[in-house]
Amino acid sequence: MQLVSVDRIRRAEKLLEGVVRRTPMEHARDLEKSHGGPVSLKCENLQRTGSFKIRGAYTRLHALSEEERARGVVAASAGNHAQGVALAASLLGIKATVFMPERAPLPKLAATKAYGAEVHLHGAVLEEALAEAVAFGERTGAVFIHPFDHPDIIAGQGTVGLEIVEQLPEVATVLVSTGGGGLVGGVASAVKALRPGVRLVGVQAEAAAAFPPSLAAGEPVRLANMQTMADGIAVGRPGPLTFAHVSELVDDVVTVSEEGLSRAVLNCLERRKLVVEPAGAAAVAALLEHPGAFEPPVVAVLSGGNVDPLLLLQIIQHGMTAAGRYLYLRLCVPDRPGSLAGVLTRVSELGANVIDIEHSRIAGRLAIGEVEIALKLETRGPAHCEEVTEELQRAGYTVNA
Repeated sequence: MQLVSVDRIRRAEKLLEGVVRRTPMEHARDLEKSHGGPVSLKCENLQRTGSFKIRGAYTRLHALSEEERARGVVAASAGNHAQGVALAASLLGIKATVFMPERAPLPKLAATKAYGAEVHLHGAVLEEALAEAVAFGERTGAVFIHPFDHPDIIAGQGTVGLEIVEQLPEVATVLVSTGGGGLVGGVASAVKALRPGVRLVGVQAEAAAAFPPSLAAGEPVRLANMQTMADGIAVGRPGPLTFAHVSELVDDVVTVSEEGLSRAVLNCLERRKLVVEPAGAAAVAALLEHPGAFEPPVVAVLSGGNVDPLLLLQIIQHGMTAAGRYLYLRLCVPDRPGSLAGVLTRVSELGANVIDIEHSRIAGRLAIGEVEIALKLETRGPAHCEEVTEELQRAGYTVNA
């Protein structure tokens, strides 16, 4: 199978002048110590539509013939590809219809409609929306715009790789959030052609990682199920073309946990003031979970920043817990006046902040004359959690984490 060439990617880059933004590269000094050298973030979360997807979508739609444009286009997406297709179609004067899963994030749904696309909600997962989009195209003649498995899509996404090499010529490792493989395949095609020694690493959520079993089998393999907060990279099966790019050009595919994803979102928000969705933060999660595994200088691509505010609140809490910033404790204390005040005074002296408290006399494991106090505390990190727990135990309290 013929791979997308760097010349084709360069043509896409020229086409995209004035359409997409040349996104900035941000230093991540807090991550440099664990990797022994410079770490930079390629901020595609600051791209038009909030992700890299406009690059491939515009390249694909621009290549349509006049007859194809007149028929309109149809796409399916959890959100980012939908927005890319909707904006590209609007810029090119093409009617766009988009199918999204029924539980698609509301901001992505609203943005897709705002760009002018006709949106239909269908199915519980992306694969069901994809099937309906294909069927719609067959019924109406609308051209189906695949989210990743097409040469024009890969060429457009590959322009991210050209920018990385131009912005950081000495790059040694590039980490790319990976779902269907269009972005990592395009970036690999560009970077490997210009810097063959650069190591390309795809990053997938371990709860939705189709590439590792596919690479092991030597062909695309469908996952039986997926359950991840990173909806943007939750793709159950690679495409034939993206699989060929990854198998030939990408050096490794690593996975990251849900806790790692939430920690990465929190890291970007807290340390860099960047809003990044879980799928877009997967490369940062790899840096956090695999210290020292990647040769510097490292570039991690932040592939998208479209996240539902309500989900962001949950992710922040999840990330705080995963980072050891929250501590949950249950203490058994004598049931007498002043016991609760004594616990809270000691917690205050230890520098922990009480977020929530529950006082119960009817927990099943309590003896007569005992009361259980459940505390949710904000701490300064894992070491502080250990200090608080140990000091409460030394003070004579029975502590259950």
